[in-house]
Amino acid sequence: MDDLLPALKIDTQQNCLDQPAGLFEPAVRDVWLEIGFGGGEHLAWQAAAHPQIGIVGCEPFTNGVAKLLNAIEDRELTNVRIWDDDARLILPSIGEQTIGRVFVLYPDPWPKRRHHKRRLINQHMLDYLYHVMRPGAELRFASDIADYVRWTLAAVRRHGGFHWMAETSTHWRNRPDDWPQTRYEAKAIRQGRKPVYLTFERQ
Repeated sequence: MDDLLPALKIDTQQNCLDQPAGLFEPAVRDVWLEIGFGGGEHLAWQAAAHPQIGIVGCEPFTNGVAKLLNAIEDRELTNVRIWDDDARLILPSIGEQTIGRVFVLYPDPWPKRRHHKRRLINQHMLDYLYHVMRPGAELRFASDIADYVRWTLAAVRRHGGFHWMAETSTHWRNRPDDWPQTRYEAKAIRQGRKPVYLTFERQ
């Protein structure tokens, strides 16, 4: 946290995010964004599998940031940058149509009805994502909470800027090969909950 985070942390006062690819050295061919990376296992896997992609990870919880930093150090990853705060605080600074893929995996479901307004996926967030994502970019969402899956599908349909790419039930029941399992997902499966994997294309 003391040595590595300062080198990877995004500072909106010093870093220009109008072209986020400029955050990375050596140069990258695209930039992906993970919102709420938890323990960082998915983000680290993607970064290792795609060294020519710059990945920006957002996570406000210190323990998650520390775990990702360990993975970055162990794997010697050079294509990761970190925003250690709420993603909604940085999204307005990111340039229009500069992001090629966004991951929102197992966000807090806020299960009580009176808390639904706190759910990450809502019209405001979809507006932000539509602004920063390029046409054809993917938005990947996963949850093991059926009500949140329905909520997300309804919100995306209502927004109108994204197309759900599933053609058969296998596309949302089975995790794609390039979508590694997180420890949260493994825990959910052990407890009998079935994850759902949704992929949307920005129109």
